[in-house]
Amino acid sequence: MQQKNTILVTGGAGYIGSHTCIELLNADFNVLVVDNLDNSSEESLKRVERITGKAVKFIQGDVRDKALMATIFSENTIAATIHFAGLKAVGESVAKPIAYYQNNVQGTLTLVDAMRDAGVFKLVFSSSATVYGDPASLPIREDFPVGGTTNPYGTSKLMVEMMLQDIAKSDERFAFAILRYFNPVGAHESGLIGEDPNGIPNNLLPFISQVAVGKLKQLAVFGDDYDTVDGTGVRDYIHVVDLALGHLKALDKIAAETGALVYNLGTGNGYSVLQMVNAFIKASDQAIPYAVSPRRPGDIAACYAAPEKALSELGWQAERGIDVMMQDTWRWQSNNPNGYKS
Repeated sequence: MQQKNTILVTGGAGYIGSHTCIELLNADFNVLVVDNLDNSSEESLKRVERITGKAVKFIQGDVRDKALMATIFSENTIAATIHFAGLKAVGESVAKPIAYYQNNVQGTLTLVDAMRDAGVFKLVFSSSATVYGDPASLPIREDFPVGGTTNPYGTSKLMVEMMLQDIAKSDERFAFAILRYFNPVGAHESGLIGEDPNGIPNNLLPFISQVAVGKLKQLAVFGDDYDTVDGTGVRDYIHVVDLALGHLKALDKIAAETGALVYNLGTGNGYSVLQMVNAFIKASDQAIPYAVSPRRPGDIAACYAAPEKALSELGWQAERGIDVMMQDTWRWQSNNPNGYKS
């Protein structure tokens, strides 16, 4: 792609979005963020500007607002969209399915409709490995069957994937990169931005790091009787900066392609809950008390990616290992014990 193109980043003030904004700015793109700040903070974008020394244009708004999206596309020359905006907590989705389908499915439809009206046909979509359900074997390849999702969050991501594939078939001007993330962790090496969840974290690493700074009393380990290295669940954790760089590679790929392309973004390595705890203790020199609880319904023993397709087609692979993930998480959490409210 030519330099100085403007990329629209929906949900760009969030965890993965803000880290991707840094990499876009470092690669000389102009960045326009639209975010409703439902689960994010405008402070993250101020820190992105501080880290890069470059400006981010920010519009507070919602991708479901058709008039707003039409205005954004008419007033800005946008080359492509990276679409992060959406709700993402599995448990909450079970309690609030309407909100999840409205935000994740309807929001994407409104966005793509506005893009088509404006003659913008390139989009990178933030999907999830949840679309695979409980895989028949490991590692998980992109050609594995999808479906069998167990919650509205996963189903909403799957619906959007199917929708984008149908749209791409109907109009060959469109090019979509569908990126199925595994488990993003870590933070920018500056310690200025990181994961700042509302309330009690749903994800393992923010939970561990909040125990380390004394915000939470102890970690709950759900199940220690799985058929894994130490009995605890194994997941593919990927450093958020590696993940962000994968989006830039996907933008490059769809610049010259059409259709809907699907890629796993993972490391291909699985780490258990206890391996993550011990690596965090090593990085932080803090005690992490934990208690073993029964397995959670719907949890699977292990889940990790086959990352070869992203390497061969995008020229992308994860480079940051478990020790860097932990050091960067601890730098962010210890410098910002209350996240962006610190």
